[in-house]
Amino acid sequence: MNGSEKSGLWQWWQTFEQRPRQAAWFSIITLSLICVMAFLWGLGSVGLVDETEPLFAEASRQMTVTGDWVTPYFNGVTRFDKPPLVYWLMALGYLAFGVNEWTVRLPSALAAIALVLGLFLTLYRFGYATPRAGQVDQADSRRSLRQRWIAAWLGAAMLALNVQMFAWGRTGVSDMLLNACIGVSLLCFFWGYVRHEGQVRRGFWPSRWYLGCYGAMALAVLTKGPVGIVIPGLVILVFLFYTGNLFTVWQEAKVWSGLLIFAVITIPWYVLVIQANGESYINDFFGYHNLDRFTRVVNQHSAPWYFYFLVVLVGFLPWSVSLPLAIARLNLWQRRFWCAQPRQAQLGLLAVIWVIVIFGFFTVAVTKLPSYTLPLLPAAAILVAQLWSYELSLNKLPSMAHQPRHTAGILITGVFSAIFAIATGVFWWIFPSLLGPDTAAPNFSQTLDQSLIPEIGGSIWIALGIAIAFLLLHRKTWRWVIVAQVIGFFCFLSFTMIPTLILVDQERQAPLRHLAILAGHEKQPTEELFMIGFRKPSVSFYAQTPIHYFSHAPHAATYVKRTRDNPPDDATSILILANPVIIDELYLKPQDYQTLDQEGAYQLVRVPRAVIAERNDIASP
Repeated sequence: MNGSEKSGLWQWWQTFEQRPRQAAWFSIITLSLICVMAFLWGLGSVGLVDETEPLFAEASRQMTVTGDWVTPYFNGVTRFDKPPLVYWLMALGYLAFGVNEWTVRLPSALAAIALVLGLFLTLYRFGYATPRAGQVDQADSRRSLRQRWIAAWLGAAMLALNVQMFAWGRTGVSDMLLNACIGVSLLCFFWGYVRHEGQVRRGFWPSRWYLGCYGAMALAVLTKGPVGIVIPGLVILVFLFYTGNLFTVWQEAKVWSGLLIFAVITIPWYVLVIQANGESYINDFFGYHNLDRFTRVVNQHSAPWYFYFLVVLVGFLPWSVSLPLAIARLNLWQRRFWCAQPRQAQLGLLAVIWVIVIFGFFTVAVTKLPSYTLPLLPAAAILVAQLWSYELSLNKLPSMAHQPRHTAGILITGVFSAIFAIATGVFWWIFPSLLGPDTAAPNFSQTLDQSLIPEIGGSIWIALGIAIAFLLLHRKTWRWVIVAQVIGFFCFLSFTMIPTLILVDQERQAPLRHLAILAGHEKQPTEELFMIGFRKPSVSFYAQTPIHYFSHAPHAATYVKRTRDNPPDDATSILILANPVIIDELYLKPQDYQTLDQEGAYQLVRVPRAVIAERNDIASP
């Protein structure tokens, strides 16, 4: 190395990489900072977000109330959408920490953190970029170590710092838990795959890494059903078929004993829930929520064939811009070359197949949701981290004659990154003006505009775009584009996304939450609670009482008139949570009801049953 290379960052790096303990502590501190900010900071500071999150939260709470840990219930009705693992974890959290939003989201946050740590360790161990034919980077052990450290840091940061991981890692639903289980199962598989190269394992039981793979797949099945084994199973089968190792790994992984372990973990609950609910569970869960979602549109969740291209592009920003180059540079079509590589050099190959299988599987599925691409994000982070770690680990930029073939791709990727960053910044600046009217939060657009959050977010993205453009002016600084992206998105997460969530909660969720809590306190033992004109599951969770949902006021009036001679529990009055307009549609006059409170777009009133029946008899004889 010449004198200039021994100065500055490279001198610092040489000192750093020769002290593994300091490197380990640096990794612990940076990973902790990233994970805390992405998944734990302010985790319980906002209320549950309708529509799905409260369904999980209340079904879990019902388990602690009823003692029935087999069949999930919401609002007195069985909920067969998902298997029990996420409900169990939330319910155990309630027993340990109390019923609150933080406990609801803790399983998702911990699952996201576990996946980030697993990816970091895997990239540190196997993260060097796979060499091209005729170039064996592993021969230079120092550069290999440097590249693995950088790949681990970048991969963990990319996985934690993107829109999709941030959103689902802070939401109390099953998607992040499924993502972590699938990701951990595939990472454990790769560790076992590498460790058993050239070895013949005797005995009946699989080794600990393959055991971890089977166990994680079993937990995935207990999280979301058959997809928990179908997705990682397909990835592994395609990978082994491509490398020609299917028969060998089948033997060394002890598949039959692994399936036995898998069955012991998964089957008991399915047997119990079918015994308790019979054919209704089989038809609802296996039929409607699995087979039907794959073969037809469910709950109007349809989208065009290119839907997931947009989801990955936006959800994995800013790293998604580098993903096409990260995939293309591995030359997947060179099967003979890949088969000749040692197993430890095939992590990038596994990641490419991982992305393609999941992307293709859910593109073929007719029902489409943005969360379905979550399980491919760890693989995407591996690919992009390997690409940029190769660039950042160079002692000096090669001469033009020895420049890597993807140098032009790095430049193009950087240009598109700058364009996307500036475009995103402009979008955030004008975001408030794009919002349409919202009856649940009529003043949200104005409040958001006055908060300066759009200006802060827009400034961060525009500054990032300018920084990338400046780095692209000199070839020696191209490789630092990825570092600028990490810093920029971390700032965007800290100063824009989290404050935006808090503001949305204050304007949109808080009024309804406060009225629901009040309804739970005010409700008399014999009273019913009506929600008319909208259906917000969060009310059931915060009121902690059953809710009668009615889409229109006449439906509620019809129910009251039908039960006037035999009201449930001899109830003489009803609590109604609705928009004031809905109260008028019941033909009620102000003297007919008691207003308990009114916040935002909602009103909570107490009305005698007889008055509702009488007023609607007169209005519609």
